[in-house]
Amino acid sequence: MSQNIENRRIAIKREGEDQGYTESIQANSINMPMKLDGSCQCGGVEFTLQSQTPVPYQLCACSICRKVGGYGGSVNLGGIASSLEVLKGQDLIKKYNGIKDRGTPNEERCSSERNFCSNCSAMLWLWDHHWPELIHPFASAIDTELPEPAEMVCIMESSKPRWMRWPEGKKSTHTLYNKDSLEEWHKKHGYFVE
Repeated sequence: MSQNIENRRIAIKREGEDQGYTESIQANSINMPMKLDGSCQCGGVEFTLQSQTPVPYQLCACSICRKVGGYGGSVNLGGIASSLEVLKGQDLIKKYNGIKDRGTPNEERCSSERNFCSNCSAMLWLWDHHWPELIHPFASAIDTELPEPAEMVCIMESSKPRWMRWPEGKKSTHTLYNKDSLEEWHKKHGYFVE
């Protein structure tokens, strides 16, 4: 059953010293995508879009995500590309295609376009012509309160340097990618929003 994450309320109540905790989840059954509002760090770019997969659960540690996203890499959400509306700063948005296998004989440009603010360099969203109906906003650019994942999925461990640590808490790690797509993961965990 689809759940509207925007209206999800999680209440944890203590039921006595020895009884531990119980978790009750109440979810609104309205079937509609979650509206995400986002912006860059300087405030020059503001945008909005609809998402059916709004849980920031997957952390990528590939060299591209670490170089453009900072120490821990990047967390991307899924969005409906046709719903993207730039409210402010269209002229500030620049695109960058990452370089895969940089410095090797296999070096090539990625097909995905990373959109960022040319003023403050904040990453905004990723788009790829192979999946034109999808857009992937960087969770770091989203101002809307996002649902907290119960578990993180950490991908591209083969690219992660030894000094980098995965986040604390429950997680699964993958040498390359998780077998589930964003949509499949959200459906499997009851977070997909129609």
